[in-house]
Amino acid sequence: MADSAGIQQGSPAIGAAGLVPAAPGAGGTEGAAGGSARIAVKKAQLRSSPRPKKLEKLGVYSSCKAEGACKCNGWKSQNPPPTPPRTDQPSSTVSLQEPCRSCSHTLGDHVTHLENVSEEEMNRLLGIVLDVEYLYTCVHKEEDADTKQVYFSLFKLLRKSILQMGKPMLEAQESPPFEKPSIEQGVNNFVQYKFSHLPSKERQTIMELAKMFLNQINYWQLETPSQRRQRVPNDDAAGYKANYTRWLCYCNVPQFCDSLPRYETTQIFGRTLVRSVFTVMRKQLLEQARQEKDKLPPEKRTLILTHFPKFLSMLEEEVYSHSSPIWSQDFLAGASGGLIPIHTVISAPPVARPLYYSPSPVSVDPSTCGSVSPARKTASVLEPNPVGEKRKPSEPLLHEENKRPRVVGDIPMELINEVMATITDPAAVPETSLLSAHSARDEAARHEERRGVIEFHVIGNSLNQKPNKRILMWLVGLQNVFSHQLPRMPKEYITRLVFDPKHKTLSLIKDGRVIGGICFRMFPSQGFTEIVFCAVTSNEQVKGYGTHLMNHLKEYHIKHDILNFLTYADEYAIGYFKKQGFSKDIKVPKAKYVGYIKDYEGATLMGCELNPSIPYTEFSVIIKKQKEIIKKLIERKQAQIRKVYPGLSCFKEGVRQIPIESIPGIRETGWKPIGKGKELKDPEQLYSTLKTILQHVKSHPNAWPFMEPVKKTEAPGYYQVIRFPMDLKTMSERLKSRYYMTRKLFMADMQRIFTNCREYNPPESEYYKCANLLEKFFYTKIKEAGLIEK
Repeated sequence: MADSAGIQQGSPAIGAAGLVPAAPGAGGTEGAAGGSARIAVKKAQLRSSPRPKKLEKLGVYSSCKAEGACKCNGWKSQNPPPTPPRTDQPSSTVSLQEPCRSCSHTLGDHVTHLENVSEEEMNRLLGIVLDVEYLYTCVHKEEDADTKQVYFSLFKLLRKSILQMGKPMLEAQESPPFEKPSIEQGVNNFVQYKFSHLPSKERQTIMELAKMFLNQINYWQLETPSQRRQRVPNDDAAGYKANYTRWLCYCNVPQFCDSLPRYETTQIFGRTLVRSVFTVMRKQLLEQARQEKDKLPPEKRTLILTHFPKFLSMLEEEVYSHSSPIWSQDFLAGASGGLIPIHTVISAPPVARPLYYSPSPVSVDPSTCGSVSPARKTASVLEPNPVGEKRKPSEPLLHEENKRPRVVGDIPMELINEVMATITDPAAVPETSLLSAHSARDEAARHEERRGVIEFHVIGNSLNQKPNKRILMWLVGLQNVFSHQLPRMPKEYITRLVFDPKHKTLSLIKDGRVIGGICFRMFPSQGFTEIVFCAVTSNEQVKGYGTHLMNHLKEYHIKHDILNFLTYADEYAIGYFKKQGFSKDIKVPKAKYVGYIKDYEGATLMGCELNPSIPYTEFSVIIKKQKEIIKKLIERKQAQIRKVYPGLSCFKEGVRQIPIESIPGIRETGWKPIGKGKELKDPEQLYSTLKTILQHVKSHPNAWPFMEPVKKTEAPGYYQVIRFPMDLKTMSERLKSRYYMTRKLFMADMQRIFTNCREYNPPESEYYKCANLLEKFFYTKIKEAGLIEK
């Protein structure tokens, strides 16, 4: 599994050259591989020594056992070795009768507890001895106070382990893992979240990139807390110091002192640690790879120089986004995005040398311009790689599936998995031509973006920073596009909004020039964004650019936790916005946007609500795959029921009507008698179902007007108009008292809420709209529960 992405464990990406983590206390001059190898050689030599030599070594760290309660804590030779030790003189074995320079008791008095100890246990203790000596050197060489303190604590821990002949156990308030999900699981989730739709070969390449990233973090040398305070003075210093201490104790020092338990960084740390190192690590890796690109092997060159920087850019957005689903512990249970989870997509390789990479050219430098933030990139077309074995559904996945409530009419997961096995094979999915009637509107644009023909950037003017010439040129280009495509809009007005620092524009760049864009203003406090201008130059239209632009804008806003669009569309733009998911049914409460956006004469206010679980730039690809699954299922069903039955002759004999279920073969097609709804006979089951539905309704954002009975002071004359009032609080009380013995009583009360609202309030009121939206939601839940036919 670890090699399924076509990368051998322990093999560097560009040979042996490059940064290697420094050994503790070595000041960065000794490589990790060299330091640990040198210690391993010493341990092997000492373990192969004769037993008297081993006893001499252990006696130095053993307290005196002679009678009289001697307080000497270690045997000291009468002739101590020179410092530094000389290699030209052969080492001689000391007799067990030689007295200690400190307490005058013999060496044998210090090692009496080792007489019956096995050779294996003695070798283990000798390994700890060499680790103690190495840490002692580290303590004296280390200049950083925080690091020195950790080394000294570990030194005392190992020294105590030798005296007590125990195993070193770190005493800490928390034990690994320190954060869930781990870095490794988060990257697994990222691959699933962003790239599950790709063909098998491209997905394997993504997995290889992910393994490179995980391997690099496992070997990354964290900067000391004091260094970080100088670089990022306003950061969470206490939190970073805690993680740095844990990293030294559990990940870094155990690389060289193998008597301590060792963990992979990616398996015990999570998002917090990634955030603290990602930016610096990415910059240094790309800079180093740029300098060493000539050392790259040919088979890795395209992967590292082209695709890995794009992979890091996409991952960076998810690392620093506050709403990214990949860091949710419920991701594997299918709670994020509704995607089919894949467990253990990648595993970080064990101890290996680090990997190195190189950047791709960056068209916009965010550090030199104003309010510039590149839009979320989609996956690029990657070079094919060796395809590993197909993954089998893991047991945890099946367990989660078994826990989910089954809905009437659900397709068995076994059948879904069987069909998916054919769909995920690229040879089994028919490719649609870009000019085909079955191709998605944005398919051509998506292909052009993957080939680098077009780019998307969110740009804006800034009054606080020095203007970036490229950004200013693009803003001028956007002003020209909007002016030509929106002739009814004053040019001065367009210019003012495009260059207004409060507005941003998602620009579409082709061959270095602007060919389209969407100008918008975000209102984070109100929870919506107003789209001001949207246009693509006339000679580049009918290519799907408009759809792809809007999809990028949707993903950009999901990343910024804004899930509603509002715009005034003229008669020519209404059709476009409807295709993009806009409607005249505004979900944003009127009080939220009145006074914030400008009214336009002759235009229609339209809104769009975003779903944070949908990857919009790849939505058409997902729909295409779903269609293929449905098509396969239909073909299988047809093959099962494709049987010709003899025609009915009863009508010739005078029969006027027969039950549908009596027609031969009708039930085999899956047909069921149509009924008004299924009444649950079990009172407890009915109570549980109605309670769940009522909880969903009360949690809906449009339920707020109906939570409690209407107050006379807030609605004068309400009870003269409404003879039978009803509200969700009253329904909850009735449900607790077991009033709803049938589903019809429950549905009648709920319907009365909506009917009363529409009877008392005018159609243009906020309450009227809430009633309509909540009614639709209620009947959706009723259908899902199987209480009425879908």
